[in-house]
Amino acid sequence: MPDFDLIVIGAGAGGLSVTSGAAQLGLKVALIERGRMGGDCLNVGCVPSKALLAAAHAAEAMRNAGRFGVRVANPSVDWAAVRAYVQSVIAAIEPNDSEARFRGLGATMIRGEARFAAPDAIAVNGQRLTARRIVVATGTTAAVPPIPGLAAVPFLTNANLFDLAEQPSHLVILGGGPIGLEMADAFAGLGSAVTIVQAGTIAAREDPELAAVLRQALTQRGVTIIEGAKVAAVEAGPVLVLDDGRRIAGSHLLVAAGRKPVFDGLGLDVAGVAVSRLGIITDAGLRSTTNRRVFAAGDIADPMGIGPRAFTHVAGYHAGIIIRRALFRLPARVDYTALPRVTYTSPELAQVGLTEAEAIAAGHAITVLRASMTENDRAVAEGDTTGMVKLIVASGRVIGAGIVSANAGEMIGQWTLVIASRTKLSRLAGLIAPYPTRSEAGKRAAGSAFTAALFSARTRALVRFLTRLPW
Repeated sequence: MPDFDLIVIGAGAGGLSVTSGAAQLGLKVALIERGRMGGDCLNVGCVPSKALLAAAHAAEAMRNAGRFGVRVANPSVDWAAVRAYVQSVIAAIEPNDSEARFRGLGATMIRGEARFAAPDAIAVNGQRLTARRIVVATGTTAAVPPIPGLAAVPFLTNANLFDLAEQPSHLVILGGGPIGLEMADAFAGLGSAVTIVQAGTIAAREDPELAAVLRQALTQRGVTIIEGAKVAAVEAGPVLVLDDGRRIAGSHLLVAAGRKPVFDGLGLDVAGVAVSRLGIITDAGLRSTTNRRVFAAGDIADPMGIGPRAFTHVAGYHAGIIIRRALFRLPARVDYTALPRVTYTSPELAQVGLTEAEAIAAGHAITVLRASMTENDRAVAEGDTTGMVKLIVASGRVIGAGIVSANAGEMIGQWTLVIASRTKLSRLAGLIAPYPTRSEAGKRAAGSAFTAALFSARTRALVRFLTRLPW
């Protein structure tokens, strides 16, 4: 008999969710972690970054309070206090991910370096442990591009950014994806000079029309954005030397140029687990295509070769699929049709489903519906009308939704359900939305599809005829 029903490697979002579900279902589960419980999300990712953004947005709100007739002095940022706040947020959430909690659920906690000793066995701390099923949830780490001179210059990644003893006077960010954009917003809001250098365009995965709104907002707040620029070398300073000869000097350099899977030391070759440069290759049910005992969850999973989706909510989603597939023997499989994503800048940029370009490339005959926040009463009342809602419609149903606005991340959940449930556009137009809320913009966008027909000459003629009939 194997030692465990399930061994989980990695105590990040995916590993913790699988362990929690399996342990509460009465299985004998071992959770192995070599670092900090909670993984990147809790310690150096989602949680500290959102806490830092909250501090920055509070400072920005004070600077702009005069538009409401509220007069306040220009805020002074106490960097040590900001860091203490960020750490306090981590500490407040930490018990949810603690060893004590998972021992209380019935899991066996093992701190150490896990390595496959056989297709069904893990070696850790000099022990050999066997299991019916093994879940690899080791996540990803910051990718460092092979730029000449970079390795010789001190630089930051998300792993050490939140340990800074002093606030950067000028933060240069290499990369214009979600991490780079969020940290640009955060440090600019706290008073640092910020420059983003991106080889292509910022927010490259997002709808260009929505990304343009975010670009303008960041630029207006003083962030310098350099796009289409390749970094030829990095020199002490740090100084980025661009391929056109420009030199970008700053006090600190943040490398936010993507992520890479954590394979180091796992011995996946011993287990016969096939990998790509993006992660462990799995089928649609997150089972390894070359070792049926092994599953992958979270950022390290590469289902069907389509690449990982590096979001904490995806790790939780993966955990549910693995529990249904491995424990209940149900035919569960990943479906990213209605997978939301959010960049938590100000304004936030949220999307779900297909972008306009993706829908066209997929061959859909689409209608694009828009509603500007300038026409939304809540946005007007709050003095922040930046942004819009954009819907991609095909065959009478929404197949994509994008929002750039304050609170876009809160608003996108509605559209996730709409796309997943294939709700007809006509039903959305009849939605009763509370007034005044920003979510009314979505209803306005949906209703605009019927405006021309509703107020057409034919409809007006019908109304005139009906008014002549006896009541």
